[in-house]
Amino acid sequence: MARLFNKLPRFLQSKWAIGIIVLLVMGGGYRLLKGGGTAYQLVSVTRGSITETVSITGNTTPMQGVSLGFQNTGTISRVYRNLGDTVKAGQVIAQLNVANLYAALQQAQATVAIQQARLDGLKAGSQPQDIAASQAALQKAQQDLANLYSNISDAAASGYTKANDAVRTQLDGLFYSPEGNIPQLTFTTSDSNASYAATSLRLSASTELNKWQTELIGVTSLSSPEILSPLLKSGLAHLAVVRNLLNAVSATLDGNVNLTSAQLATYKANVTVALTEVNAAISSLNTISQSISSQQATVAQVQAQLALKQAGSSSHDIAAQQAQVEQARAGVASAFANLQGAQIIAPISGVITQLDAKVGQLATPGTPLVSIIGNGGFEVDAGVSETDIGKLADADAVSMTLDAFPGETFAGSVFYIAPAQTNTQGVITYLVKVSFNQLDPRLKSGLTANVDIQTQHKDDVLILPQYAIVQNDKGAFVKILENNTAKEMPVTLGIQDQKGNVEIVSGVTEGEQVINIGLKTQ
Repeated sequence: MARLFNKLPRFLQSKWAIGIIVLLVMGGGYRLLKGGGTAYQLVSVTRGSITETVSITGNTTPMQGVSLGFQNTGTISRVYRNLGDTVKAGQVIAQLNVANLYAALQQAQATVAIQQARLDGLKAGSQPQDIAASQAALQKAQQDLANLYSNISDAAASGYTKANDAVRTQLDGLFYSPEGNIPQLTFTTSDSNASYAATSLRLSASTELNKWQTELIGVTSLSSPEILSPLLKSGLAHLAVVRNLLNAVSATLDGNVNLTSAQLATYKANVTVALTEVNAAISSLNTISQSISSQQATVAQVQAQLALKQAGSSSHDIAAQQAQVEQARAGVASAFANLQGAQIIAPISGVITQLDAKVGQLATPGTPLVSIIGNGGFEVDAGVSETDIGKLADADAVSMTLDAFPGETFAGSVFYIAPAQTNTQGVITYLVKVSFNQLDPRLKSGLTANVDIQTQHKDDVLILPQYAIVQNDKGAFVKILENNTAKEMPVTLGIQDQKGNVEIVSGVTEGEQVINIGLKTQ
């Protein structure tokens, strides 16, 4: 080769001459592919794997979550948990004042006992010794009830004394003209609402104490139940006004006040003593009230037993009494349901994410006050367009990224596809739920998730890039070179992946070269 090169003329041995020769050779080859003056870029049909995906955006939501409220109307008396607390299923979160509901349950239970006793008596018949025993039991029950009534006068008088001391002794230094028509605080406070409430309630407290004192005149432990019984209800009402006053005064002291530290400490201590006295009086009267209610039920039960024993019974009477027992049991079930409805009980284990229940707040049925996110992890909820929903199926594999954790990928699967559409301002979507394959304690509700759902995967198929395919009203085509002339070849398309690759079902063979048309026509 070198010898042949040396025989060439010297001008052909220069670098410039060699470059010109190379260009001429390349130009000739280029013209071979021009096909009548047009140059083409070719793409080879390959064989491989392809995955079709549907990409959507959604948000994380808890797998389990509930919103809870009270089933009854009432005043919230207890809140046992705080926002963010972890609770177990069955734990009480908050409850209403259940004194009346509990008394109603006891009354219903007593009614069942009474009706059951009557039924048992009807079935058993009467014996002289049974009648005598029932009469003795009734006398004892009545005496026990009378003893409870006799305690009312002393408890009411003691309650009055404690309330009077709380208002007129412990709070004496906190008001100007405390017994006048317009009592005023002896200090200023930043809590104007509490100040107004305190002065108004101080006037009311005097009225209540004077009225209470009048009610107690002439009442002794020997007074009749008809006289003693009303003292329980009125005494509790008087004490409620006094306690409201003490709470209002306490609120004024919690604000910014023009008192020395020593004065403030003394006033707060006085209010604490007063509240202790009043609460003790309320507890005493409530205890007597509940004891009387229970004993009244006992007396009624014993009376019913005695009446049954003293009277004969027939099959008709027994059947009728059986119905009374069933009705009474239904009353117990209703009372128990009402009592349960006065509590917010966690139905699942999890974390409290909403807690709007406040002590003293009036609750109404059906108003959500508590929300709990369960411990079962999170899912992603997303809307899928009607053009893509037909591609999805349960158990489709999912790959997700979360904006909160850049650079991380989470695996999951589709576990729910809504059968009905969601119409949002005329846009139709279908709810799809995706589960995470692994629990992650970092997940929170409401995180934005970018979801890729793998709807189909095929191996060992023919593949071409989208830009090498012509699509129009007549179908899908590729262009091949035949005798240096571009010719359309119809093809059948399969699935397409996110990289722009398309499965070719038929029309071309592996390794065949098609023209890269570089665009997609409609």
